[in-house]
Amino acid sequence: MNHRVVITGLGAVTPIGNNVSEFWDGITKGRSGGAPITHFDPCDHTTKFACEVKNFDIKDFIHPRDAKRMDPFCHYAVAAANEALQQAGVNQESCDKDRVGVIVGSGIGGILIFENQTRELVENGPRRISPFFIPTMIADIAAGHISIIHQLRGPNYATTSACATGSHAIGAAIRHLQFGDADVMLAGGTEGAITALGVAGFNAMKAISTRNDDPAGASRPFDLDRDGFIMGEGSGMLVLETLEHARKRGVEIFGEITGMGFSADAHHITAPAPGGEGAVRAIHRALETAGLNPEDIDYVNAHGTSTLYNDKTETEAIKTVFGDNAHKISVSSTKSMTGHLLGAAGAVESIVCTLAIKNGIVPPTINYHTPDPECDLDITPNEPKEKKIRHALNNAFGFGGHNASLLISAFEG
Repeated sequence: MNHRVVITGLGAVTPIGNNVSEFWDGITKGRSGGAPITHFDPCDHTTKFACEVKNFDIKDFIHPRDAKRMDPFCHYAVAAANEALQQAGVNQESCDKDRVGVIVGSGIGGILIFENQTRELVENGPRRISPFFIPTMIADIAAGHISIIHQLRGPNYATTSACATGSHAIGAAIRHLQFGDADVMLAGGTEGAITALGVAGFNAMKAISTRNDDPAGASRPFDLDRDGFIMGEGSGMLVLETLEHARKRGVEIFGEITGMGFSADAHHITAPAPGGEGAVRAIHRALETAGLNPEDIDYVNAHGTSTLYNDKTETEAIKTVFGDNAHKISVSSTKSMTGHLLGAAGAVESIVCTLAIKNGIVPPTINYHTPDPECDLDITPNEPKEKKIRHALNNAFGFGGHNASLLISAFEG
């Protein structure tokens, strides 16, 4: 029942690259995705910049008629899924599609169509609402579209746990593989929430940066002068399958997911638990399920949002778990480059961990200028570094107190 689960395909649409190759090039070169907002006129907004997906045309992936019936969060998901499935060679000849599933989550879902249709209701009345409004808005529809396009008939649904969504989707997919419900699972997250309402909402919470004079340098995790996260958008997808099935197909294996840990803070709707107590339990559980010791971990891709309390409490959690070894582990926050992709973050950052292992490179935390004495880990400031990485930890923590930690390891046959 407890099958080993390996990674055989990757797909990404991000603010610094619209496929995995472009994305990884941006990561290793320390490229920032921050720029003035173009999706809407932000002149009345407190924050006027974000990490938008750039030079992306959904018509390169699907028929324009179908694209009109999707919100941007689905556009990004479909494109990333296409790349991951193609890379993994998931097709009718190599797989029984009754045993290929899709779990793709979104923290927010179709907020753009929600805005547009609300305006239509107020200005023109209920009879002008589109019959496609509901099936375009709901957060599970990205998984549904991918299933329909590729005729994948295994387990199919969405996870929603704010910024931990993508990691929870991966964890749920692993369970289906381990318990024999499927041979292959496509799992990940997607988000397209850089809209007038989305930005205004996060501004109202005082959660996002207002550094309008420096969009590219605004996301600065662990820096003393950080002032909030930067909204990002995009999608990350992983093709996961049992080791037996991957070997039978003879496909390339990029890594193995060896451990996962999930917990709840049970503390506050947005603030992390003191000392990162919930994160500590998630990380401990990931180590336990992987059968690894704290000293085995070579790299941590931190949740690292560039907010005051998250970076501080995550640092405390890492110190609690890893003790004296905490300062020997390479840590970085790639949100310094991509911004915060919300429900897609955990999946995109799992791709980062996979490629860091494969290429022996620790990604940098860019925009690091002023050390914060309360965030005193080796955060790989500003420049990547070469390092052999056997085991990488990916942390994702969401509003509502949702914690998810995944352990990705170099594959050893």
